[in-house]
Parts: sequence; structure tokens; C-alpha cells
Amino acid sequence: MRTFRLTFTAAVAAFTLLGSAACSESTSKPSSKLDFDDLRTTTPVGSGDAGTIKWNLPYEPLSLDPIKSFNYSENTALANACESLLRAEPDFTVGPGLAESWENPDPTTWVYTIREGVTFWDGKPLTAEDVAWSIGRNLDPENGGYLGKYFVNVDSINATGPRTVTIKLKQPDALLQQALAALGGIVVQKAATIEAGKEFGTPEHLPMCTGPFQLASWAPGQRLSFTRNESYWDPKLKAKSSGLELSFVADESTSVLALSSGQLDGQFFYLPPAGLEKLQSSKEGDVVMGDSQIYWTLIGSATSGPYADPRIRKALSMAVDRASLAAATFQGAAIPAKTLAPPASWTYAKDTFSSAYDQVESTDNQFTEAKELVKEAGSPQQPITLAVQGSSAVHEQTGNLIQAAGQAIGLTVKIRSIPVEQYGNVYVDPGARKGIDAFLSTYYGVPDPLDAYTMFVKGDYSNFTDYADVSDQVAAARNDIDPESRATTVTEIQTKVLEDAVWTPLEFLPVILFQSDRITGATASSNYLYYPWAAGIGTKG
Repeated sequence: MRTFRLTFTAAVAAFTLLGSAACSESTSKPSSKLDFDDLRTTTPVGSGDAGTIKWNLPYEPLSLDPIKSFNYSENTALANACESLLRAEPDFTVGPGLAESWENPDPTTWVYTIREGVTFWDGKPLTAEDVAWSIGRNLDPENGGYLGKYFVNVDSINATGPRTVTIKLKQPDALLQQALAALGGIVVQKAATIEAGKEFGTPEHLPMCTGPFQLASWAPGQRLSFTRNESYWDPKLKAKSSGLELSFVADESTSVLALSSGQLDGQFFYLPPAGLEKLQSSKEGDVVMGDSQIYWTLIGSATSGPYADPRIRKALSMAVDRASLAAATFQGAAIPAKTLAPPASWTYAKDTFSSAYDQVESTDNQFTEAKELVKEAGSPQQPITLAVQGSSAVHEQTGNLIQAAGQAIGLTVKIRSIPVEQYGNVYVDPGARKGIDAFLSTYYGVPDPLDAYTMFVKGDYSNFTDYADVSDQVAAARNDIDPESRATTVTEIQTKVLEDAVWTPLEFLPVILFQSDRITGATASSNYLYYPWAAGIGTKG
């Protein structure tokens, strides 16, 4: 779900950012301008067992407890091992998962029929009680999960039969199904989880799940190892290859060297590495740009001072050159964004969202108009402090561009560089945001445009300025189960949020996928974060 939606972990060991995009079946080549038509959702499924697939994660996971794993490395690892009630498909649709079917007898009742014959890796059968208990963990704040916002409308989750789970809602919720197909619907074995206690999700107490790859071991500081689940229930997604090894090479130059020399089989990059061109020209593999709902944004956090004024926020947004940012800083691996909700999230009412997007005028490089707004706001002299992640070239270069844009319209922007180990605190700790007016981040969630605006409700943990102008509309849209009506409301919310520039959309980011020449079959879209992306990886035909 939102993932990271910002993956808001308090101490993200390597909180960087992400890229995404996806579609056809030809690999991408270096390009000065990326288009949505260039993006893929899949790569051709492998034909044979490739043995152990050696993949790299951008950092070592902090936890593999599903409700505490809303971040890139965590999600990438869990997606192959732990399954959800529903399945988030690579093309952003929702299909059957551990639930083979479901009914919605009234707007506040969902009844799920659990698939028969599914077993956990230890051979014990999956039960409705396992399902209800696992998803129900999201309802208790004491569990410390990151997904509670997707369950605010849930009244109860119960096993109402040997193969039946019933979810009762306080009011209709248009995001529930998407949440249950992503992290919010992950099912673990109840008994094993309770036995692990507070150590659940650590190297000593790994999750017990049902997916196509079994978590075999976690060697801290080195790797996660998986073996093929020979008893997996779904023939379509039974792992092609016998094993999967996820290493934790955080240094981009080192991982690029390992990929380009054939020492690693692949990696998903959520921001373009400095060596992207080297990977694109490598003889050892190919780069694929995957379709994605991930975006690059400037998040406002000021409650006083110049940046608390929507005129100043809007002026700074109008002075940014997104095309140059995409071409230079992102090395062509980005698409200038006019809204927060990317086209990949338009999973319903596409004509409505497409039309609304087309009507949003690009405001890039409108210096005259921006200067007028600054003047109207009193030409403030107080500096605006922008936080960036210190070890990221993309962060630093974006910050420099915004700083120059501010200077061009009479604003002083100061850059505060925060070490990667501390950057995650900005999302969860008000003290860490003290003195910071805005900060850069990637963001992702579930494929519904509404989800890109759900943070703008009263009390939401990522509503850093307590912006409430669209709070009632967001709640109304979420309770509206009619797609066309909801889409109309969402576009109205979008218009208001853009006008107030609460969060400034900068770029839509493709998933940057590298696969070595010996393999094929990885999921290319950003739903690799929820879907068993390695199940189809095998040798080329």
C-alpha cells in the first residue's frame, strides 16, 4: 500500500528513492526523453531452471514483519514469500490470491472464500483463522504497524467458517480491495507468529508463509536466502528456478559493477544510479523501464514562515524546470509530473482522469508569474530550508535545482543535508522535522488515484502541515463505491491540492530493472513490491 507509501520507517537504513514504469517487450536503450509508452509491466517468462538467482537489494531490511515492512527492500523480499488475500497483478489489476472468490452482499460487508489445499511451508494447512488474524493485526495500533490508515473504516475481521472470512466496515471503503491485494492483505501463520513474539520478522524468527519461495535464512549484513516451495498451490506461479539470494550491496557503484560484470543477476533501482548508462550499454544484461505509480515530490512540512504560505509554495513550483530535472539529474529515466497521481494509478474511470490530467497546465519556468506571487506574499526574506538525503546525488542535484529556481524569483532556499541513516526520521519524528520547511521523497501506494491524496485528511501521520482543505472530500471519495462519481471527486481534490502546492509533484519515476543475459522473467512494474516478481525468472529460451 502506499508504500513507502513512503516507507515510513523510523531509521531507514538506506532510505533512498525510487523509479518505475513498464509495458512492451523490448528492452529500453539510453534515451533523452522517456514516454509512458516506453514502460513495461513484465518481461518474458524464463524457460528453465536458472539455479540460484542472485539479486541485490538497495539496503538490508529492517524487519520482515509484513505490517512493519512498508519500504523498498522489505517489500521486494516479502513479495516472493508471503502472499496476500488478493493478488496485485503486474498490470495493476486485482485478482484472486489466497481468496479464490469474494462477495459484497452490501456496501459494508465483504465475504472471502479461502482457497482450499493451500499449505504453509511447514506443511500445515492455511485456515480462515490464519487469514482473519493476520489481517486483523493491522487494526491494533499496539502492533506498531504502518498500514493502519487502510483499515480506518474496518469494524471487524472474523473467520465465519472453515474457509470463510468476513470483513465488516463502519462505512464503505473504495480502497479496501486494493489494500488487501498489497501489504495489508499479507497472511502469516498465526501459531508461528505468536510463538515468535516480539522477535517476529527478525533473522531468528522469519515469517511462516505460503508463497512460491520459502524464506530459508537471513544472514545479517550479508543476504536473505530462499528455496523453491515445491508444494506451492498455483502452477502458474510455481518458481521456475530453485533458489533466490538477495544481497545487501548499498553502494551503487559497487552494485553497478557487480551487475555489469555478471556477478549479480539483477536489481530494481528506485532512483537512477550514477552508473545507469554503464548498465544500459552493458553486454552482460539489459535495462528495462517498468510502469510505475511511484513519484518524486517535494513535501511541505512548514507550519510557519514563508513556505507555509501557499503562494510561496506555488511560486517555487512554477520556477522549477522539470524537463531539465528529468533529462539531467534522472538521466532521462523520469517523466515530468503535473500531478501526484501517476497514470499507472488510473485503474478505473481512465477517461475522467486522463482528461483532468490533460487540463492541468504545465507551470514550469513561469518566472514572471512566480515573481508576482512572491511579491503578493510580501517578498519574504526568511530562508526556506529544504532537507535532502546527503548520500544521494539525485537528492542533492534536485535540491540545487530548486535552490536556483528560488533565487531566480527572489527566494532564499537553504539546503540541509541529512545522513541516510537519519533521513527516515523526518517522516515519523516531528523533532527531526524541526527547522525544515520541505523535504524530497519518492512516494508510492496502491493503484487508485485517490490514494495519492489520502494523506490530506485531519490526523493522518503523513499530513505534516495538518492541511485540512480537502479532508472531507477525501473521506467522501473513499466512501463512494461508484467509480465515475469517485473519479470526479478525486479530480476536484487534485485541483485544490495542486493549487495550494501542499506537496509539489516533480517527476513520475519508472522502475529501473536490470536483468543479466542468463535470465528473464522478472516483473517490471512497481507492483513487484507486492507480486511474486521472481517466480517467473528462469533461463532464456
